[in-house]
Amino acid sequence: MVETFNISVSKVASSRLKNLSLENLPFGKHFTDHMLEADYENGEWTNVSIKPYQNLSLAPSLAAIHYGQAIFEGIKAYKNANGEANIFRPYDNFKRFNKSAARLEMPAVPEEIFIEGMRQLIEIDKDWIPAIKDHSLYIRPFMFSSDELIGVKPSDKYKFMIILSPTGPYYAAPMKIYVEERFTRAAPGGVGFAKAAGNYGGAMHATAEARKKGYDQVLWTDAFEHKVIQECGTMNVFFIIGNTVVTPDLSTETILAGVTRDSAITVFKDLGYNVEERQITIDEVIAAYDNGTLKEVFGTGTAATISMIRELTYKDKVMSFDTTTWKGSPALKARLDAIRDGQYPDTHNWLFKI
Repeated sequence: MVETFNISVSKVASSRLKNLSLENLPFGKHFTDHMLEADYENGEWTNVSIKPYQNLSLAPSLAAIHYGQAIFEGIKAYKNANGEANIFRPYDNFKRFNKSAARLEMPAVPEEIFIEGMRQLIEIDKDWIPAIKDHSLYIRPFMFSSDELIGVKPSDKYKFMIILSPTGPYYAAPMKIYVEERFTRAAPGGVGFAKAAGNYGGAMHATAEARKKGYDQVLWTDAFEHKVIQECGTMNVFFIIGNTVVTPDLSTETILAGVTRDSAITVFKDLGYNVEERQITIDEVIAAYDNGTLKEVFGTGTAATISMIRELTYKDKVMSFDTTTWKGSPALKARLDAIRDGQYPDTHNWLFKI
């Protein structure tokens, strides 16, 4: 039997939106008036509420701080040309969230809290969705262990929350990427496929080192030979070689099964491209570059959407691209934008109406 939840709602007296322009916002810096919060205690979810955005009071012994039981998702809501608000593929994020929860031995969040709670929250704060090109409302569901004790074990208590952030483009310009050979993001049997907070914490040092060299992000490779390509910073990565779109497959569970990645694969097929999900090595990429068949390299992700890569460096090999001549990734972005804007039919039922 599916349990239903009564979501209590308390609203702000006056919105902070009146003091904020929604144009050209930096990513993740501004948050809407309200948030959703729920607690897992005694084997069940309780205290489900939408309330004014506010600070949390946390004990120094909070288990999540010490042992890293924390996961999150990234989703976006858009306004179409008619001013209607839609969330892009939230059920796919809902499924992935609970897959991450299972891997970290955390409880599943019910659909009535994750999806319906999200819908109600955005309905209240829908005026925060920018009706501006390449802008959106970023949705951040997250969960962390909330036991107040120090002990290496799964918690008995958890907190689930959703916060919202209006945002502009994540990467404003094509990127420079450094192929990482020393540090490792994930290995088979690990948590690379989960959207675990620790995955991102563990990636920060390598990214910082790459930025000191003038790069925007790193391209992660396998843990054994540092040859097999995994993902690019906070994104999945795609290559157009000849007339074929190639992206690393998910079989080793070392990369995130991106919702934008899946959308890109589907749209490319709709556009008539041959798409291969398979293992691809940096040696193959270099060979394709040298023989002139490597046409495009780009990343996909909820935050970044579609981000072109203008330079890819491996050891002393610098691969440069003129992104102004590209056709594949711009066509992909145009089709995804058109679906979200209501200018192209949503034949795959990706849009969830608020």
